[in-house]
Amino acid sequence: MTEASSITIRRARREDIAAIVGMLADDPLGSARERIEDPLPQRYYEAFARVERDPNLQLVVAVDGEGVVVGCLQLAVLPGISSQGGSRGLLEDVRVAKHCRSRGIGEKLVQWAVTEARARGCMLVELLTHQTRVDAQRFYERLGFARSHVGMTIRF
Repeated sequence: MTEASSITIRRARREDIAAIVGMLADDPLGSARERIEDPLPQRYYEAFARVERDPNLQLVVAVDGEGVVVGCLQLAVLPGISSQGGSRGLLEDVRVAKHCRSRGIGEKLVQWAVTEARARGCMLVELLTHQTRVDAQRFYERLGFARSHVGMTIRF
């Protein structure tokens, strides 16, 4: 059984992409957005390369003691003028493999991201979660996040 204490967080590698996409697709919203095929569409690898080149983006994975990817998240550091020129951290795509949920892995990932954002000079950390993800909202509130915005989206 994988517990948070046995988890290591590291930068994602190209060979982690299939596991990451699998976790992104493993819910009703993600299953409609992602394409699980073998081989995966090239777009995923191209996107990974763009993330790797951007110094303000960090895609990380949580791996268990055997090196299996069991979680992921992306931290974006957004420089800006507001808040007295302070950067903000934005968490995206926080996921834990279904068989490893409720074991503290997501909490460990988010705490890592908050610590990293602070170390990189961020004034705050924000995240978006879909309004239908009620369990995720409770999880983030338990970690100290407060509801503060109304999100809006245009899809292309």
